[in-house]
Amino acid sequence: MTRPNIVFIMSDDHAAHAISAYGSRVNSTPNLDRIAQEGMRMDAVFCTNSICSPSRASILTGTYSHVNGVSSIWTEMDYRVPTFIDALHDDGYATAMFGKWHLGEHGVSRPRGFDAWKVFPGQGDYVDPVMIDEDGESTVPGYATDIVTDLAIDWVDERAQDEPFCMMVHHKAPHRPWVPDEKHHHLYADGSIPEPETFFDDLESRSKAVRGVHMTIADDMGADDLKTEVPEHLRGEENREERMRWKYQIYMRDYLQCIQSIDDNVGRLLDHLEEQGLAENTLVVYTSDQGFFLGDHGWFDKRLMFDQSLQMPMLIRWPSQIEAGSRCDSIITNVDFAATFLDVCGLDAGTVLPTSQGRSFLPLLRGEQVVDWPDAMYYRYWEHDDPIHHAPAHYGIRTDRFKYIHYYGAGLGVPGASDRIFEPEWELYDLQSDPTEVRNVVDDPAYAQVRAQMEAKLAEYQQRYADEPYRGEDTPRPEWGPYDEEVFARVAQYVAEIDATSR
Repeated sequence: MTRPNIVFIMSDDHAAHAISAYGSRVNSTPNLDRIAQEGMRMDAVFCTNSICSPSRASILTGTYSHVNGVSSIWTEMDYRVPTFIDALHDDGYATAMFGKWHLGEHGVSRPRGFDAWKVFPGQGDYVDPVMIDEDGESTVPGYATDIVTDLAIDWVDERAQDEPFCMMVHHKAPHRPWVPDEKHHHLYADGSIPEPETFFDDLESRSKAVRGVHMTIADDMGADDLKTEVPEHLRGEENREERMRWKYQIYMRDYLQCIQSIDDNVGRLLDHLEEQGLAENTLVVYTSDQGFFLGDHGWFDKRLMFDQSLQMPMLIRWPSQIEAGSRCDSIITNVDFAATFLDVCGLDAGTVLPTSQGRSFLPLLRGEQVVDWPDAMYYRYWEHDDPIHHAPAHYGIRTDRFKYIHYYGAGLGVPGASDRIFEPEWELYDLQSDPTEVRNVVDDPAYAQVRAQMEAKLAEYQQRYADEPYRGEDTPRPEWGPYDEEVFARVAQYVAEIDATSR
């Protein structure tokens, strides 16, 4: 049997609620919807650290941030931790990577295990971007989303036709500063984009740390994002609501125009796979490295554990294996991706990716019932009180019904985090009675038993994934390895082997 191919398409900061397959109220994405219609829509896929570089490292390695070393956007992936790309390449797969890497461009941090790669330095530019490959830097004329797709299509055509392949197609859009392609400037220009239900959330029941984040559309979205200054008549606290509405329309117009280019280019790539006779046996994945606040709770950006930031869209098509129009609501995280892709290709993650902490959800893609599938996911945001957004360090647990968050408020020496210590705070949300997460019930006596249960589950999952809970200012921060002895031993053995061969 011919081994399957994988095309992994990932955008940056694309919220699920800006995809019409997920019921978007603000835009239409027919080509992304096509993946869902011809495959599966995943409804409970979550990011384990909602920020660019950490999510990418977790996807590649199948590990949490404390294992792969990428705790913040100021850190680079520990090259000694293996990736699923390494394993596929070693097993005869042709591999390629185009677009946003964001895990370091120098020395051992450059892309590895890829037969071909061409990436943006850092965030990259939307127009005429500089790109890096094995030959150095060069400016590529055009619009970034088109360029990445062109590179992907060309490589599919130029590769050895008898080899199965895995290709990573990583768009920088719709990351700020949201520069749309010229051909989409007419879209959403009438200023009538619907505002979210929680647009004017007063955050009254939330922790002090959350109320203090610098992510408000009204006060923290600046001229660089808007490409214009706030008019004089909208300035001042007395004009805050009107200013917020004005900024929202500009923000969302540009954001959605950038997404429209992604949708167009996903359509181009899907069409090309079909024209080349590759569609039937190719697993096509569309996702984003995390979610994004689209005015929800009055915010933009991500980082926090609220669902708009936490949820990753995931649409998967594999005609030979996945039933068209199917859905999955089992809880999955980006740490599970690597094990799943290896399983799709006939490899066991426990054997070829010894440090993996994830689990293959291939049975779920096939519509099978998995009785022992995890009923919760664990999250940890490390970049405490960063200089731009001032989001607090926190960790938490989410089930299908409840979400429990501990804002422990310390940087632990993580690059990009401050050394300010915040007072510890907690939040608890009942997602059944409060799906928009506006009522923190952590101190409600009626939820005392639930809180105790969620505290116990949080401790259970921290032990499962070998992540040390915060116990005060002397809590050690791991440089790259976990605390769990078994996992630590596997990582240490692999590191020793790599170091021996690199001398």
